[in-house]
Amino acid sequence: MTDRYAVVGNPVAHSKSPTIHAAFARATGQAMTYERLLAPLDGFADTVRAFEAAGGKGLNVTVPFKLQAFALAVHASPRATAAGACNTLKLEADGWHADNTDGIGVVRDLSRNHGVSLADRDVLILGAGGAARGIVLPILGEKPRSVSIANRTESRAEDVAARFSRDGMVTPLPVAALAGRTFDIVLNATSAGLAAGATLPWPRGLFRPGAFAYDLVYGDGPTLFLRWAGAQGVTRMADGLGMLIEQAAESFRIWRGVLPDTAPVFELLRPTARA
Repeated sequence: MTDRYAVVGNPVAHSKSPTIHAAFARATGQAMTYERLLAPLDGFADTVRAFEAAGGKGLNVTVPFKLQAFALAVHASPRATAAGACNTLKLEADGWHADNTDGIGVVRDLSRNHGVSLADRDVLILGAGGAARGIVLPILGEKPRSVSIANRTESRAEDVAARFSRDGMVTPLPVAALAGRTFDIVLNATSAGLAAGATLPWPRGLFRPGAFAYDLVYGDGPTLFLRWAGAQGVTRMADGLGMLIEQAAESFRIWRGVLPDTAPVFELLRPTARA
């Protein structure tokens, strides 16, 4: 019997998830299909219910439905609970179970694909939205020396720091307080730079010698954030394609009970990236 999975979002036509999960299924011999589901902005729950009625077993959830997916679930993992958002749903006998694999995707991409250790490092997260909330707990689990979070709206950074106060120290910083501070790892968890003609609100000089710059978004070329870092002499950097692949592998493990090898998929999506 072939099980049915999908990614649900709005928009969703651009998603690389079907390509990724098809490759995982071939490599691991899993009988499954994976498709894109475009949900109306006011019809997420109805889309999920229709998918379940048609035999659906699991969903990846992308913008703008991660909060609604968390609310829809009957159970949530500690990762999803900490983030208050969900990017993975698995159907169990009693209903949908929520998880959030974004953070483990970042950690695995940094450590496995780029040789970057978070342990005993000073880490700065730029942004305080859902993307930032999804990565804080796994980052804290790697035992960094410090984790700071900065956002243009200071109160949102304070809210994220308070959310994770039981898990470790997260220091909220106003943008103005970043001037003169340096970090070992700087992660951009904002959408700043995606719009044409956009500029970044962060002060220059955040990167310590040998620092690693990481953008959670990805594109066909370097993102604005990575170009900005490179202009300041940063040579160690990556965009979020590896995060996308690694978080998908963790979703696959949740659904199918096997963690697939991600290296072939990385080569499939960006064959020259590791030259």
